[in-house]
Amino acid sequence: MKITPLDIQQQQFKGKMFGGLDQDDVDAFLQSVAAVMENLIRDNNELREQQARQNREMLDISEKEKELREVMLAAQRITEDMKINARKEADLIISEAELKAERIVADSERQLGELKARIEDVRRQKVQFEMSLKALLDSFARQLSGDEPA
Repeated sequence: MKITPLDIQQQQFKGKMFGGLDQDDVDAFLQSVAAVMENLIRDNNELREQQARQNREMLDISEKEKELREVMLAAQRITEDMKINARKEADLIISEAELKAERIVADSERQLGELKARIEDVRRQKVQFEMSLKALLDSFARQLSGDEPA
């Protein structure tokens, strides 16, 4: 049986012959009120425990959310650091490659100069050889024609 505050306020007990209250009616009503109060107290305690559990869960969720935010910020910082380091490394690799390319070009130009000098030297030697050979052939030709003494 549910008892409301209005039921309690309007409860009337039968009077006895001598003007007193019927003890059985009072006891029955008090038993009903006690049962309802016991249920209310139990429900109230359960609701408080449920609220405490939900508060703990909310705190846990709030802490996990905070940790997640911190992890995300750390990951973002790490990502930015990695990008910066990758750019620096790429710039360094490019600089090294450009320096190496300059060295290769300089070596190639030096080798080209040496090759041109060697080619020019070989051409001079060829011209000298041709002139010496022509002079020798002319000398032999004159000797054969009898123009020149042997």
